[in-house]
Amino acid sequence: MSESNQTTPLIQPSSSRKLPDFKQSVKLKYVKLGYHYLITHGMFLFLSPIVVVIAAQLSTFSIQDLHDLWDHLKFNLISVILCSTLLVFLFTLYFLTRPRPVYLVDFACYKPEDSRKCTRKIFMERSQLTGAFTETSMEFQRKILERSGLGESTYLPEAVLRVPPNPCMAEARKEAEAVMFGAIDQLLEKTSVKPKDIGILIVNCSLFNPTPSLSAMVINHYKLRGNILSYNLGGMGCSAGLISIDLAKHLLQVHPNSYALVVSMENITLNWYFGNDKSMLLSNCLFRMGGAAVLLSNKRSDWWRSKYQLVHTVRTSKGADDKCFSCVTQQEDSTGKVGVSLSKDLMAVAGDALKTNITTLGPLVLPMSEQLLFFATLVGKKFFKMKLKPYIPDFKLAFEHFCIHAGGRAVLDELENNLHLSDWHMEPSRMTLYRFGNTSSSSLWYELAYSEAKGRIKRGDRTWQIAFGSGFKCNSAVWKALRTINPAKEKNPWMDEIDQFPVDVPKFSVIQ
Repeated sequence: MSESNQTTPLIQPSSSRKLPDFKQSVKLKYVKLGYHYLITHGMFLFLSPIVVVIAAQLSTFSIQDLHDLWDHLKFNLISVILCSTLLVFLFTLYFLTRPRPVYLVDFACYKPEDSRKCTRKIFMERSQLTGAFTETSMEFQRKILERSGLGESTYLPEAVLRVPPNPCMAEARKEAEAVMFGAIDQLLEKTSVKPKDIGILIVNCSLFNPTPSLSAMVINHYKLRGNILSYNLGGMGCSAGLISIDLAKHLLQVHPNSYALVVSMENITLNWYFGNDKSMLLSNCLFRMGGAAVLLSNKRSDWWRSKYQLVHTVRTSKGADDKCFSCVTQQEDSTGKVGVSLSKDLMAVAGDALKTNITTLGPLVLPMSEQLLFFATLVGKKFFKMKLKPYIPDFKLAFEHFCIHAGGRAVLDELENNLHLSDWHMEPSRMTLYRFGNTSSSSLWYELAYSEAKGRIKRGDRTWQIAFGSGFKCNSAVWKALRTINPAKEKNPWMDEIDQFPVDVPKFSVIQ
């Protein structure tokens, strides 16, 4: 193949395959939604000024003033009772409406055995040996891999790598057990939490939903207690990890002194596509083996040993729109083979969902100066019909670290451009895609683990996790670091090779 042909883009640029320019359209209703979320915590905002005024007034009192006040009140029983009742009522109302803090005690990412490594050359050789793909399909997969941003050390399950492949229920369960139990074992070792102490269990896996469920498999393996609140989320795509975090947050608000275990993974074995529909072959090229386990707590006594505190979760669903709903679909191709089809409108749909999500998130996280500039230009444009471009806030002022779902190189490129992020901000996502591939909902945790291994997480730092998923969904989580992470004391999948990163990932890399 000639050099000119090699460098020709596989998919020609078009407006439907790029994220929309956020500066062209900002919908007021999503800004209002963000402020609605802010006002839901209004009791704290209401009481704070009162407490400040009372404290300021009391600071001006002398000892004699306090003595005179006491003499006055002890002869006025009604005033004392009314004031005491009001204070008790306000403080009780505050403590009852104040959300419980949710702490991330620790998390663990699964790192498969070296025997599961699959170089791009091995991927092509094994795909050829299956005899399922035409020459056109093989060439298509080659071009995707050469532009994918994936490296030579990603992992695939044994059932897919073997010749001939053996995609059966037993092998799928074997993969699920290896990923889930591998991550959970490491997490329990790091936190010293006993399985019986876990009160909430949430497992998310989009495409593999056996009976008994994956959550039941975890309960059986670790002999978790009988009254555990267990949930198994399926069919929710790569953003399901943050949906699980959001669900755990709400459960921890009503179940005091509890631990919540969240397990995020995807299963490759039964979802490898053996057909020749190009829209379904993309998932073979990008998705790889991986998973993560996260331990959350609402116990205030866990503050001292936890890594992060959950600050916000914002969920956006575009499922009511038919184009958004059908842009990622598991279905049969013309020959009856099942695969996941990715629509050509995926980038546009993802961009619209992202725009909604960040417009809602903005009022919750941005500095007041950014909010005032944003709100002023928005009001001038919407209400006074002034010819102004909406002011797009700088989210780098709100966050020190960004964990963007490593779904593919094209998505990361577009997000870097639209959010005006630097190479340093994008490094965890790009290196995760290069080293582990698209591990679906768990990729965000490999990215956070990368930042920890690099020694970048300092006390007070804010991290924005953002993920996309079928349906179509865009979800965000904001974390605040409770302590500086010392990489010398960490155990995560990057530690034994972190000195090799970052690496240069060319836009095009020939498979040797």
